[in-house]
Amino acid sequence: MASVLVVEDDQFVRSALIRHLSEASHTVRSVGTALEALREVAQVGFDVVILDLGLPDLDGSEALKMLRGITNVPVIVATARDDEAEIVRLLNDGADDYLVKPFSVEHLSARLAAVLRRSRTAEASPVLQVGGLRIDAQRREAVLDGAALDLTRREFDLLAFLAARPGVVVARRELLAEVWQQAYGDDQTIDVHLSWLRRKLGETAANPRYLHTVRGVGVKLEPPGPRA
Repeated sequence: MASVLVVEDDQFVRSALIRHLSEASHTVRSVGTALEALREVAQVGFDVVILDLGLPDLDGSEALKMLRGITNVPVIVATARDDEAEIVRLLNDGADDYLVKPFSVEHLSARLAAVLRRSRTAEASPVLQVGGLRIDAQRREAVLDGAALDLTRREFDLLAFLAARPGVVVARRELLAEVWQQAYGDDQTIDVHLSWLRRKLGETAANPRYLHTVRGVGVKLEPPGPRA
């Protein structure tokens, strides 16, 4: 059972979602505007938010960015937009998953279960230590040599995923599937985030310390070797 916030202005769709989620033993609250959603999330602890993008007061993509400014709660966006570039942008902006309307209740249940499973696995994860890098998945904090790292949500997710597999080369397809929750995507998305991470870790692709690209295979994170 989970605590779910439904953000949907269409009363028919909203009622159907509430009924289905309640029948699945979830605790459900619902609102019809982005501002109401922000207020609810700030006041109540939810396990997941289902966010419609076609809201009357604020575009859902902007609401997503605002939600990410105040909470790390998993967000599933519900959209009528099936454009690949738009979906990739939403995932990069902090959405944990997406549903393209119209969708079945079975599809919703599967996506909700997957998001909750990933979230609860992260909460149960121990603190990761790789060399001078320390990552607390539950608090979503990363520290390098005693100094806190200022990471975006996606940067943290990518770093934590790699740190949980030290020394293991992870394929780009796996990173897209597990970190971005995408079955497809542009490798440039990964390259950009790796570049940002390297900058914050004080390294470069030409002179790596923690993040190593294995050409044609993938990426691995491992503790730096002794300095010469």
